[in-house]
Amino acid sequence: MDVILLERIAKLGQMGETVKVRDGFARNFLLPQGKALRANSANRARFEAERAVLEARNNERKSEAEQLGDKIGGKTFVVVRSAGETGQLYGSVAARDVITVLADNGFTVTRAQVDLNNPIKTIGLHTVPLALHPDVNVEVTFNVARSADEAERQEKGEDLSSADAIYGVDEEEAAAAAEAAATDPDFLDEDEAAEARAIEGDNENA
Repeated sequence: MDVILLERIAKLGQMGETVKVRDGFARNFLLPQGKALRANSANRARFEAERAVLEARNNERKSEAEQLGDKIGGKTFVVVRSAGETGQLYGSVAARDVITVLADNGFTVTRAQVDLNNPIKTIGLHTVPLALHPDVNVEVTFNVARSADEAERQEKGEDLSSADAIYGVDEEEAAAAAEAAATDPDFLDEDEAAEARAIEGDNENA
């Protein structure tokens, strides 16, 4: 379907351009959202008659987006979620969660402005692009952690996706220590120590 764009659409065209798009995209998004008109002589005349108003409205929206972008761009937002020791979330942080977190911090964005292609599924620092206007794009950071304390540690550059990082324990050393404790008489109770000595004696006699 050929449509006349009523505003700049990223990767599609500028205001006033006539472009060909898929019928579904036009019917489900561009036309109902007031972003385009079907391309015909009547709508072309209508666009030209309303061009000044449309340009003024676009400039106003762009100015509002720039003001929001100046306030929000580069900010970091902490999101506490449950996760396993490997950092895998029990769930995810999706676009709707981004909208909620930003709203809780006093910033209003729409679903269409959150350019998050895939939900966040691990703890860590994640960049979330925001398309506030076709000409205004900023990024925010979501610090997803299991607790506020872990969020602070991640902010300082720590990787908390392993037991070593979380507890300050080397996993291989911990496993070796556990194995040693299981066979060292000094770590066993009296009965276990006697059994260990008996086994060791049998091995020597053999």
